[in-house]
Amino acid sequence: MKDNGGVWITGVGLATPLGSDLGEFTANLLAGRCAIRRVTKMAIAGHPSQIAAELVDIPRPQAVDEAVWVKHAPLEQLVLWCMIRALQNGDLWERRQSLPIGVVLGLGAEWPYFWERYWFAWEHERVAPGRPAALQIHKQDCHLPERPLVHRVCEQLGLDGPRVTIAAACASGNYALGLARQWIRSGRVAVCLAGACDLPVTPLSMSCFGNLRALSRRNDQPQAACRPFDRQRDGFVMGEGGAVFVLEAEEHARRRKAEPLAAILGFGASSDASHLVIPNSDPEPAARALRLALADARIGPEDINYLNAHAPGTPVGDRCETRVVQLVFGEAAKRVPVSSTKSMTGHGVTAASALEAAACIGALRAQAIPPTINLDDPDPECDLCHVSREARPARLQIVASNSFGFGGSNTMLILKRVA
Repeated sequence: MKDNGGVWITGVGLATPLGSDLGEFTANLLAGRCAIRRVTKMAIAGHPSQIAAELVDIPRPQAVDEAVWVKHAPLEQLVLWCMIRALQNGDLWERRQSLPIGVVLGLGAEWPYFWERYWFAWEHERVAPGRPAALQIHKQDCHLPERPLVHRVCEQLGLDGPRVTIAAACASGNYALGLARQWIRSGRVAVCLAGACDLPVTPLSMSCFGNLRALSRRNDQPQAACRPFDRQRDGFVMGEGGAVFVLEAEEHARRRKAEPLAAILGFGASSDASHLVIPNSDPEPAARALRLALADARIGPEDINYLNAHAPGTPVGDRCETRVVQLVFGEAAKRVPVSSTKSMTGHGVTAASALEAAACIGALRAQAIPPTINLDDPDPECDLCHVSREARPARLQIVASNSFGFGGSNTMLILKRVA
């Protein structure tokens, strides 16, 4: 296999409830602002969890005509915005049709998303004509797509490189970045878009995760509901958004004088497949993903200046991750600063690790660590070097992000500052 050396991240497009550009998103994270509110996009009264970090307004790129834009479902709008903004931010928009640009996109629930919209707009009406509106959908704009979203969007943008969709639950974004890096290092493409998007605040998702008792029920305190590592945590809070990155070979980026946001230093993945939704009580399979990432980066745990934890705020999940970090990091687990930005963004599900990669890049650029808010009473079983309540200035060269998905998808992504 050909190895083209380093892989840089040279552009990013994102949309989150805390901002739709990297600077705004980073500033809000460092300020400890929380996007979690009572759900407004659907009838929520009958659901056990009634709060989320909703993405209510998706910006429209100027490159897309408004008449075309409004015909797209929100998920398609989100993907378009993130991909277009990434190309523009990476100064590749005008060159996109002259380069074979690959696309690796995390979309974990694409078909259920469109099926659910179609059902509420059409099928449900046949059996319950007097139903209250669960989703604001116009029938003329609602249909079941015939082809995958990644193909439709690439054709609309004139991208003719290889393309694929990744569905690895909460780890989809990390997997997308890892696969895109592999494509670049093998010489398959010189430039690749990679990331993940999700809009999971829907009746189906809220019902499924609520019935699993995975979601926080602290409905009367939305901004205090997501409490990673805290003794009083009672589940995660749904979040929405997306982030897509421009990855390119370092040599290619230098040749066109591109400004790097970060370099991908290492990636590791494993699968334990122990249970559909419950984290494995044995930390060893997930620990293997972290060890692979460290070996790939050729560093030790003590070289990491900040760890963005997966830590969704579930009683079992946070304890399991702590055991994994302690197993791999050893004594360094007492010194490496750790935080969970899900306390502010909610859990973006398929988009989670992409959003957290953006948080890591923001931390590298700001030279500051975002906090875990609501960490008022740390669980003694989650004994790590927490950055709680307030951001912490730090000299950051190497940062890492864990992501552990349902079904046992375990990943770690390691990023490095490029001076």
